[in-house]
Amino acid sequence: MFLCRSVNFCVYLFMQKIKFKIVTPEKTLFEQEIEQITLPVSDGQVTILPGHRSYIASLKPGEIMFKTDDKETAMATSGGFIEFNNNELVVLADTAEAAGEIDLQRAEQAVKRAQELKNEKVSLSEQEYARVAAAIERESARIRVAKKHHNKHNIKID
Repeated sequence: MFLCRSVNFCVYLFMQKIKFKIVTPEKTLFEQEIEQITLPVSDGQVTILPGHRSYIASLKPGEIMFKTDDKETAMATSGGFIEFNNNELVVLADTAEAAGEIDLQRAEQAVKRAQELKNEKVSLSEQEYARVAAAIERESARIRVAKKHHNKHNIKID
């Protein structure tokens, strides 16, 4: 049960927004006020609402889902870091792209190439193995986000 100190305080809580910015090494991808966000972090998933306590975490490959004015937006990320403080969220992402912009065939081909590289080399160094495993995880996340988005919007996937 949710209790408020007063009606005005309840209205204040529900009117708050999160100032959200997602930045990659190349550019700022998105900067706008949002209502809530769910992110893939090292401990699982976290959903942040206005008024959430301060929070810092490492971002893992997966789906970022946020709401703005009753519209949900999905993005795929390959990892990075997040910082939330005083209703301001900054996501420093290695890479990120909107679900609708993901080239599913290209992502599937990248996973296939990485799997073949992993299978054809009898012994990979720890560094090579980590690089290939990260590529597989990154591209697999892109595929999951793209398929979920395309299925939700009835877009045919070959």
